[in-house]
Amino acid sequence: AGSLGTDLATAVDVTLIDSKPVKIPTGQKKPSTVGIGALVLGRSSAGLKGIIVCPGVIDEDFTGEICIVAYTLYPPIFIPKGSKIARLLPFQDLLAELNASAKQQLLRGDAGFGSTEPLACLMLTMQQRPTAIVTI
Repeated sequence: AGSLGTDLATAVDVTLIDSKPVKIPTGQKKPSTVGIGALVLGRSSAGLKGIIVCPGVIDEDFTGEICIVAYTLYPPIFIPKGSKIARLLPFQDLLAELNASAKQQLLRGDAGFGSTEPLACLMLTMQQRPTAIVTI
């Protein structure tokens, strides 16, 4: 079956000295597959060590370096370079057709941590919704 997503490791040594969120570089970029965005989520092993990773969305048109936003409630915590504290979970842009005209007007490029599009849609018609069969 395999793993869902891929691990993200820190590109530098980091010490979380207080409970404020810190942007940590990974040295990685999102694969440039058309129609694919990604979620950045914390690994459970990081949480057990007291490192809280803030979830993040990587838009399809983002071309910059992926960063992990993390904090701790128990400072100080040292995170060595190469620590795998987050996962990158790719997902398909189900609203690609709807957002096509808006994306032509504004490309994200390498600008991160902000709003990108004038159009946001949080629902799909019932015929377009993602489905999965689950057997328990």
